[in-house]
Amino acid sequence: MGTVAEQQQQLRFRAICLCLLVVGSCYVSQSQADEHNHKYNDREEVVLWMNTVGPYHNRQETYAYFSLPFCSGGKSSISHYHETLSEALQGVELEFSGYEMDFKTDVQRSTICMVTLADESVKAFTYAVMNEYWYQMYIDGLPIWGKVGERDERDGKYYIFTHKRFDIGYNGQQIVDITLTTDGREELKPGSQINFSYEVNWKPTKVEFKNRFDKYLDPNFFQHRIHWFSIFNSFMMVIFLVGLVSMILMRTLRKDYARYSKDEEVDDMERDLGDEYGWKQVHGDVFRSPPHTLLFSALVGAGYQLISVVFCVIMFAIVGELYTERGSMLSTAIFVYAATSPINGYFGGSLYARLGGRLWIRQMLVSAFTVPVAVCGTAFLINFIAIGYHASRAIPFGTMVAVTCICLFVILPLTLVGTVVGRNLDGQPDFPCRVNAVPRPIPEKKWYMEPLIIVLLGGVLPFGSIFIEMYFIFTSFWAYKIYYVYGFMLLVFTILTIVTVCVTIVCTYFLLNAEDYRWQWTSFMAAGSTSIYVYAYSFYYFFFKTKMFGLFQTAFYFGYMALFSGALGIICGTVGYVGTNLFVRKIYSNVKID
Repeated sequence: MGTVAEQQQQLRFRAICLCLLVVGSCYVSQSQADEHNHKYNDREEVVLWMNTVGPYHNRQETYAYFSLPFCSGGKSSISHYHETLSEALQGVELEFSGYEMDFKTDVQRSTICMVTLADESVKAFTYAVMNEYWYQMYIDGLPIWGKVGERDERDGKYYIFTHKRFDIGYNGQQIVDITLTTDGREELKPGSQINFSYEVNWKPTKVEFKNRFDKYLDPNFFQHRIHWFSIFNSFMMVIFLVGLVSMILMRTLRKDYARYSKDEEVDDMERDLGDEYGWKQVHGDVFRSPPHTLLFSALVGAGYQLISVVFCVIMFAIVGELYTERGSMLSTAIFVYAATSPINGYFGGSLYARLGGRLWIRQMLVSAFTVPVAVCGTAFLINFIAIGYHASRAIPFGTMVAVTCICLFVILPLTLVGTVVGRNLDGQPDFPCRVNAVPRPIPEKKWYMEPLIIVLLGGVLPFGSIFIEMYFIFTSFWAYKIYYVYGFMLLVFTILTIVTVCVTIVCTYFLLNAEDYRWQWTSFMAAGSTSIYVYAYSFYYFFFKTKMFGLFQTAFYFGYMALFSGALGIICGTVGYVGTNLFVRKIYSNVKID
């Protein structure tokens, strides 16, 4: 007989093994053949999910499919679908259609139900047809779109499509292609008998499973000559800017170093009588902590995290083709954002410590919750409108609780760990120049050298390098294009980073040369002002490139575009500050300071 501790350990081991065995058996029983592993046996059930319905021009204004008086098939329930967090946030509301579908089994034209249209049903269908409502369905993870009805221009009457024909292509045990055809046009009028029907035709095809999503992509749109030309144009802008900045700064700085070296040879009396000027004169203030240090370090920490998230998600999208799985892009972004929280804490906390900050717990909280509070606050306000519209975009209370738990129990602890590590490893000031006790007065200068003007002008060139790509990104999100050229996005993101660094370095040099040492916030905001132009461009896109309408779609568009622009501003601001910080440290470390 062993000791009591050994017996307890053996019992725990047996319990763990039993749990693993049960979980494994459940997994095997549930994954034999269904839409999760995308393999079916002959005559096995294939599920048709009804998702949402809504106006074609308002992609985000969606409602549950059965919010319109459609009817479901004879099979009334199914239990193996589980909604994910990302699907709940995106308004995906899959409901079982009740249609009888079996793998490789044709279904002749069959009646789903017979409906007598009441006045309310006629009004609902007529409103849907007037606003060009489309519905979305899923079979084996593949999206299908269909039109509710149409208005006959000759007689001005409204008609509904009552028949759905599914042509499903298969390769081996896998579904690789689905085509929906709608017909059976019936006039919408009270008291009329509407016969809803469907049919299913199975056809073998040589399309491989890995290529089944290609039919939803639009190579002619994303690989248009304008797209390639914009990439080439941005690339040439990078070469020009890097060369120009290198040439100007190297030549100018060489002259500055020569002048300062010559000034060191004269005595103090001659130096006082001379005409000293330039960036060397602010060496005692250039590393002075900026105002609102806590907010500044929190934004920089959040910027580091967002840069990491963007890079990781783009790489995952390139390698894993996230656009082919429903909700996988948002799920990946949420996971990566939570996992990269230590990056936020490390860089934000270490910067705050180097700048002499004392309230590190408050800084950590601001850094951890700046982005989540902005996102959740905007979503919460839009959610009120969605609830008023009874739209599927209304976020359920349980989902709100889940997001709150992620923020409190994942993001906050990881940010705390990063902050503690950053303060201890990289929190000591290491400036090449000591900071004077009394701030130096800032002399008057030309109006175009004021920080506000520099900030407004700093974002022009970075925006110019990405605005063509903005059109493709906007179209993929606000219209019905699927964005899949993430290699282009990675290249544009790299170009944006280089252009932003070059522009902010030049702006900072001119600011310091005017003996204005307020470069930290200026460099951050000059780079971040790119977001101002992106948001301004979103207004142009809304009014001239879309046909969106209604309070819900307008609030949704401008609310989330504000979030997108704000996140881009934080990213660009962080990139601009980091590049400028290295530049400032470099030039002041190479000058002998008396």
